[in-house]
Amino acid sequence: MAIPDYQTIMLPLMKFAADGKQHALGEAREHLAKSFKLSERERKKLLPSGADILFNNRVRWALVYLIKAGLLEYAGRGFFKITKRGSEVIAQNTPTINVKFLEKYPEFLAFRRPSAKGKPQVIKPPSIADQTPIDSIEDAYQRINEALSQELLAQGKKASPDFFERMVVELLVKMGYGGSIQDAGKAIGKTGDGGIDGIIKEDKLGLETIYIQAKRWENSVGSPELQKFAGALQGRKARKVVFITTSKFTKEALDFASTIENKIVTIDGERLAELMLDYGIGVVETASYKIRKVDLDYFTEE
Repeated sequence: MAIPDYQTIMLPLMKFAADGKQHALGEAREHLAKSFKLSERERKKLLPSGADILFNNRVRWALVYLIKAGLLEYAGRGFFKITKRGSEVIAQNTPTINVKFLEKYPEFLAFRRPSAKGKPQVIKPPSIADQTPIDSIEDAYQRINEALSQELLAQGKKASPDFFERMVVELLVKMGYGGSIQDAGKAIGKTGDGGIDGIIKEDKLGLETIYIQAKRWENSVGSPELQKFAGALQGRKARKVVFITTSKFTKEALDFASTIENKIVTIDGERLAELMLDYGIGVVETASYKIRKVDLDYFTEE
């Protein structure tokens, strides 16, 4: 049979996860390929760019959309499982799950219509007919990065504390701090002093040091946590400090960070995911497209 599109894959993927157990994406792909009776050739068919296997790509996007709607959720690195909401949908014997069905969930609408600040747009996005080809590419690029950022953050929250700290180290080194991963790794998570998770070099010569707090949190970080961190820095003459979290900071926490003598740089989950994308942490490049236009100068006759 023909390779199913990602919306056709949604309901079978939900039924596969209906047992409530944790499943790996590879396990789901294998089950779905057999369910759709795909031939070996169909299983190996590539995208037009050649960057990925077509069926695998569609299964992944079906998973992403279902997670954004709250029907499935990540359950550790590389695993997912059904949610209470998802179980209720399955119990109702829903005949079809597609994008239109998912749009009844506010979380999914927020994902489909992101704004610059990560909040849903009030205005409806232009239809495909209203968009130029470049508009369509830009819109798709934004959606891909938005989905990728949220997936990165979800994976970071599920990671172990040690892995999360190593990830933060790698990011800071990629940004030009810490000298090398080996040097930075010796300091992170070693101090155990009043909530300080690590101390790394600002540069390769170690002329300045950066004090780090790295927390995988779900709840917002309030001013008491930053006050405790600031208190642990007293006596160290720390001038450069960074507080990184997978959640958000309250207004009071941000106000406190901006008013103390030694300003604390705050990086929330949204910004953390953006930096990981910018510096290639936890992601791989699958495709690159060149957009060309006619060189009118070439056709100008002297």
